[in-house]
Amino acid sequence: MEPELLAGASTLRAEPLSEDCRLIWKRGDHALIGISGGNSYFNQDRLTALLCWAGEHFTEIDVVYVDMHMDDMLVADGHTPERAARSVRSTLKDVRRRIRRSLERLGPEAKRFRVRALSEVTPLPAYQSVRNRIEQALVTDRDFYAACDRMVRQVANHRTQSHAATGMPTTEAHLTAGLHYVTAEAPLFIDSPAIFDVPSSTLLYHLRTPVTDYLAGRQTGFRAAPGQGYVVVAPPTSTRAEHLGDPAEPDLLNRTAPMS
Repeated sequence: MEPELLAGASTLRAEPLSEDCRLIWKRGDHALIGISGGNSYFNQDRLTALLCWAGEHFTEIDVVYVDMHMDDMLVADGHTPERAARSVRSTLKDVRRRIRRSLERLGPEAKRFRVRALSEVTPLPAYQSVRNRIEQALVTDRDFYAACDRMVRQVANHRTQSHAATGMPTTEAHLTAGLHYVTAEAPLFIDSPAIFDVPSSTLLYHLRTPVTDYLAGRQTGFRAAPGQGYVVVAPPTSTRAEHLGDPAEPDLLNRTAPMS
Protein backbone atom coordinates (compact mmCIF):
# COMPACT_ATOMS: atom_id res chain seq x y z
CA MET A 1 0.00 0.00 0.00
CA GLU A 2 1.05 3.62 -0.48
CA PRO A 3 2.59 5.03 2.71
CA GLU A 4 1.12 8.06 4.45
CA LEU A 5 3.15 10.95 5.84
CA LEU A 6 1.78 11.84 9.23
CA ALA A 7 2.62 14.74 11.50
CA GLY A 8 3.39 14.06 15.14
CA ALA A 9 6.30 15.08 17.32
CA SER A 10 8.14 14.69 14.03
CA THR A 11 7.02 13.64 10.57
CA LEU A 12 6.89 9.87 10.30
CA ARG A 13 6.13 7.62 7.37
CA ALA A 14 3.36 5.11 8.12
CA GLU A 15 2.81 2.12 5.85
CA PRO A 16 0.11 -0.45 6.64
CA LEU A 17 1.04 -3.81 5.14
CA SER A 18 -2.46 -4.51 3.77
CA GLU A 19 -5.89 -2.94 3.50
CA ASP A 20 -7.01 -4.94 6.56
CA CYS A 21 -4.00 -3.57 8.45
CA ARG A 22 -5.00 -0.04 7.48
CA LEU A 23 -8.54 -0.57 8.78
CA ILE A 24 -7.27 -2.05 12.05
CA TRP A 25 -4.86 0.87 12.48
CA LYS A 26 -7.64 3.41 11.87
CA ARG A 27 -9.75 1.78 14.59
CA GLY A 28 -7.02 2.89 17.00
CA ASP A 29 -7.81 0.35 19.72
CA HIS A 30 -4.28 -0.70 20.67
CA ALA A 31 -0.68 -0.38 19.57
CA LEU A 32 2.15 -2.73 20.43
CA ILE A 33 5.68 -1.32 20.26
CA GLY A 34 8.57 -3.76 20.50
CA ILE A 35 11.96 -2.41 21.57
CA SER A 36 15.15 -4.38 21.00
CA GLY A 37 18.26 -4.02 23.09
CA GLY A 38 21.38 -2.51 21.58
CA ASN A 39 19.73 -1.51 18.29
CA SER A 40 21.28 1.80 17.21
CA TYR A 41 18.10 2.59 15.25
CA PHE A 42 16.22 3.17 18.51
CA ASN A 43 18.04 6.31 19.60
CA GLN A 44 16.37 8.66 22.06
CA ASP A 45 14.80 10.98 19.48
CA ARG A 46 13.41 8.20 17.28
CA LEU A 47 11.98 6.34 20.24
CA THR A 48 10.37 9.49 21.62
CA ALA A 49 8.86 10.32 18.21
CA LEU A 50 7.46 6.79 17.86
CA LEU A 51 5.90 6.83 21.32
CA CYS A 52 4.45 10.28 20.69
CA TRP A 53 2.99 9.16 17.35
CA ALA A 54 1.44 6.07 18.92
CA GLY A 55 -0.07 8.19 21.68
CA GLU A 56 -1.78 10.36 19.07
CA HIS A 57 -3.32 7.44 17.17
CA PHE A 58 -4.21 4.71 19.69
CA THR A 59 -6.32 4.43 22.82
CA GLU A 60 -4.10 1.86 24.53
CA ILE A 61 -0.37 1.28 24.05
CA ASP A 62 1.90 -1.49 25.27
CA VAL A 63 5.68 -1.20 25.04
CA VAL A 64 7.50 -4.53 25.30
CA TYR A 65 11.29 -4.70 25.41
CA VAL A 66 12.97 -7.98 24.61
CA ASP A 67 15.01 -9.52 27.42
CA MET A 68 15.03 -13.20 26.41
CA HIS A 69 17.55 -15.33 24.46
CA MET A 70 19.89 -12.37 24.05
CA ASP A 71 22.77 -14.17 25.73
CA ASP A 72 22.32 -17.17 23.40
CA MET A 73 23.47 -15.13 20.41
CA LEU A 74 26.47 -13.74 22.29
CA VAL A 75 27.51 -17.23 23.35
CA ALA A 76 27.22 -18.27 19.70
CA ASP A 77 29.61 -15.39 18.94
CA GLY A 78 32.14 -17.07 21.22
CA HIS A 79 31.62 -15.18 24.47
CA THR A 80 31.54 -17.05 27.75
CA PRO A 81 28.12 -17.33 29.39
CA GLU A 82 29.33 -15.03 32.18
CA ARG A 83 30.47 -12.31 29.77
CA ALA A 84 27.28 -12.67 27.73
CA ALA A 85 25.15 -12.25 30.86
CA ARG A 86 27.05 -9.08 31.85
CA SER A 87 26.59 -7.64 28.37
CA VAL A 88 22.86 -8.36 28.41
CA ARG A 89 22.43 -6.75 31.83
CA SER A 90 24.18 -3.61 30.59
CA THR A 91 22.12 -3.55 27.38
CA LEU A 92 18.81 -3.93 29.22
CA LYS A 93 19.73 -1.20 31.69
CA ASP A 94 20.30 1.14 28.75
CA VAL A 95 17.00 0.11 27.09
CA ARG A 96 15.02 0.78 30.26
CA ARG A 97 16.71 4.15 30.66
CA ARG A 98 15.90 5.19 27.09
CA ILE A 99 12.25 4.16 27.46
CA ARG A 100 11.96 6.01 30.76
CA ARG A 101 13.49 9.20 29.36
CA SER A 102 11.28 9.06 26.26
CA LEU A 103 8.17 8.72 28.40
CA GLU A 104 9.31 11.61 30.58
CA ARG A 105 9.36 13.77 27.46
CA LEU A 106 5.69 12.95 26.85
CA GLY A 107 4.61 14.44 30.16
CA PRO A 108 1.16 13.43 31.50
CA GLU A 109 0.46 11.34 28.38
CA ALA A 110 3.04 8.81 29.61
CA LYS A 111 0.46 7.40 32.02
CA ARG A 112 -1.28 5.68 29.09
CA PHE A 113 1.76 3.58 28.23
CA ARG A 114 2.29 0.15 29.79
CA VAL A 115 5.93 -0.95 29.76
CA ARG A 116 6.97 -4.56 30.34
CA ALA A 117 9.81 -6.92 29.56
CA LEU A 118 8.97 -9.83 27.26
CA SER A 119 9.70 -12.18 30.17
CA GLU A 120 6.79 -10.54 32.05
CA VAL A 121 4.43 -11.25 29.17
CA THR A 122 5.35 -14.90 28.56
CA PRO A 123 3.62 -16.29 31.70
CA LEU A 124 0.24 -14.97 30.53
CA PRO A 125 -2.12 -17.84 29.62
CA ALA A 126 -2.99 -16.24 26.27
CA TYR A 127 0.69 -15.97 25.37
CA GLN A 128 1.27 -19.61 26.29
CA SER A 129 -1.69 -20.70 24.18
CA VAL A 130 -0.45 -18.81 21.11
CA ARG A 131 3.11 -20.03 21.70
CA ASN A 132 1.92 -23.65 21.65
CA ARG A 133 0.16 -23.06 18.33
CA ILE A 134 3.28 -21.48 16.88
CA GLU A 135 5.50 -24.37 17.91
CA GLN A 136 3.09 -26.79 16.23
CA ALA A 137 2.94 -24.62 13.10
CA LEU A 138 6.74 -24.54 12.83
CA VAL A 139 6.55 -28.33 12.44
CA THR A 140 3.39 -28.66 10.36
CA ASP A 141 3.22 -25.50 8.23
CA ARG A 142 6.18 -25.34 5.87
CA ASP A 143 5.31 -21.88 4.58
CA PHE A 144 5.25 -20.37 8.07
CA TYR A 145 8.50 -22.09 8.99
CA ALA A 146 10.07 -20.79 5.77
CA ALA A 147 9.04 -17.20 6.60
CA CYS A 148 10.59 -17.47 10.06
CA ASP A 149 13.73 -19.04 8.59
CA ARG A 150 14.04 -16.25 6.00
CA MET A 151 13.76 -13.69 8.78
CA VAL A 152 16.60 -15.25 10.75
CA ARG A 153 18.84 -15.79 7.73
CA GLN A 154 18.22 -12.37 6.19
CA VAL A 155 19.49 -10.52 9.22
CA ALA A 156 22.18 -13.10 9.96
CA ASN A 157 23.53 -12.52 6.46
CA HIS A 158 23.53 -8.76 7.01
CA ARG A 159 25.39 -9.32 10.27
CA THR A 160 27.93 -11.62 8.61
CA GLN A 161 28.62 -9.06 5.88
CA SER A 162 29.14 -6.39 8.51
CA HIS A 163 31.64 -8.65 10.28
CA ALA A 164 33.44 -9.64 7.07
CA ALA A 165 36.62 -7.85 8.14
CA THR A 166 36.86 -10.05 11.24
CA GLY A 167 36.07 -13.25 9.37
CA MET A 168 33.21 -14.09 11.74
CA PRO A 169 30.93 -16.65 10.02
CA THR A 170 27.26 -17.27 10.68
CA THR A 171 27.06 -20.68 12.32
CA GLU A 172 24.28 -23.13 13.08
CA ALA A 173 24.52 -21.91 16.68
CA HIS A 174 23.62 -18.40 15.50
CA LEU A 175 20.68 -19.69 13.49
CA THR A 176 19.44 -21.80 16.39
CA ALA A 177 19.70 -18.85 18.77
CA GLY A 178 17.88 -16.72 16.22
CA LEU A 179 15.02 -19.19 15.86
CA HIS A 180 14.62 -19.34 19.65
CA TYR A 181 14.45 -15.55 19.69
CA VAL A 182 11.90 -15.42 16.89
CA THR A 183 9.75 -18.10 18.52
CA ALA A 184 9.69 -16.14 21.79
CA GLU A 185 8.57 -12.96 20.01
CA ALA A 186 6.22 -14.58 17.50
CA PRO A 187 3.10 -14.74 19.71
CA LEU A 188 3.09 -10.93 19.74
CA PHE A 189 3.01 -10.99 15.92
CA ILE A 190 0.28 -13.63 15.72
CA ASP A 191 -2.34 -12.64 18.32
CA SER A 192 -1.56 -9.55 20.38
CA PRO A 193 -5.33 -8.82 20.73
CA ALA A 194 -5.70 -11.97 22.85
CA ILE A 195 -2.45 -11.49 24.75
CA PHE A 196 -3.24 -7.89 25.72
CA ASP A 197 -7.02 -8.40 25.95
CA VAL A 198 -8.00 -5.74 23.39
CA PRO A 199 -10.48 -5.77 20.47
CA SER A 200 -7.74 -5.23 17.87
CA SER A 201 -4.04 -4.48 17.91
CA THR A 202 -1.52 -2.92 15.55
CA LEU A 203 2.11 -3.94 15.72
CA LEU A 204 4.28 -0.89 15.04
CA TYR A 205 7.72 -1.62 13.68
CA HIS A 206 10.32 0.37 11.77
CA LEU A 207 10.76 -1.97 8.78
CA ARG A 208 9.07 -4.79 6.92
CA THR A 209 10.17 -8.31 7.78
CA PRO A 210 9.59 -11.68 6.11
CA VAL A 211 7.27 -12.71 8.95
CA THR A 212 5.09 -9.58 8.97
CA ASP A 213 4.87 -9.61 5.17
CA TYR A 214 3.87 -13.28 5.30
CA LEU A 215 1.24 -12.79 8.00
CA ALA A 216 -0.23 -9.64 6.45
CA GLY A 217 -0.91 -11.51 3.20
CA ARG A 218 -1.85 -14.92 4.59
CA GLN A 219 -5.50 -15.94 4.06
CA THR A 220 -5.27 -19.72 4.62
CA GLY A 221 -3.38 -22.14 6.84
CA PHE A 222 -1.58 -20.82 9.89
CA ARG A 223 -2.21 -17.08 10.04
CA ALA A 224 -2.58 -14.11 12.35
CA ALA A 225 -5.71 -13.68 14.45
CA PRO A 226 -8.54 -11.44 13.24
CA GLY A 227 -7.85 -7.94 14.49
CA GLN A 228 -4.07 -8.27 14.22
CA GLY A 229 -2.52 -5.51 12.10
CA TYR A 230 0.96 -4.37 11.06
CA VAL A 231 2.15 -0.85 10.28
CA VAL A 232 5.70 0.23 9.47
CA VAL A 233 6.42 3.61 11.11
CA ALA A 234 9.74 5.33 10.44
CA PRO A 235 11.24 8.65 9.33
CA PRO A 236 10.78 9.01 5.56
CA THR A 237 14.50 9.61 4.96
CA SER A 238 15.84 6.67 6.97
CA THR A 239 17.55 3.84 5.07
CA ARG A 240 17.38 0.08 5.43
CA ALA A 241 20.92 0.09 6.82
CA GLU A 242 19.77 2.48 9.55
CA HIS A 243 16.75 0.25 10.21
CA LEU A 244 18.95 -2.79 10.64
CA GLY A 245 21.15 -0.99 13.12
CA ASP A 246 24.84 -1.48 13.71
CA PRO A 247 25.61 -5.19 14.12
CA ALA A 248 28.89 -4.26 15.79
CA GLU A 249 26.73 -3.42 18.78
CA PRO A 250 24.92 -6.11 20.83
CA ASP A 251 21.91 -5.68 18.52
CA LEU A 252 20.07 -8.88 19.31
CA LEU A 253 16.76 -8.16 17.63
CA ASN A 254 18.36 -7.29 14.34
CA ARG A 255 20.73 -10.23 14.49
CA THR A 256 17.93 -12.63 14.99
CA ALA A 257 14.44 -11.26 14.44
CA PRO A 258 12.37 -8.14 14.98
CA MET A 259 9.94 -6.43 17.67
CA SER A 260 10.26 -2.80 17.83
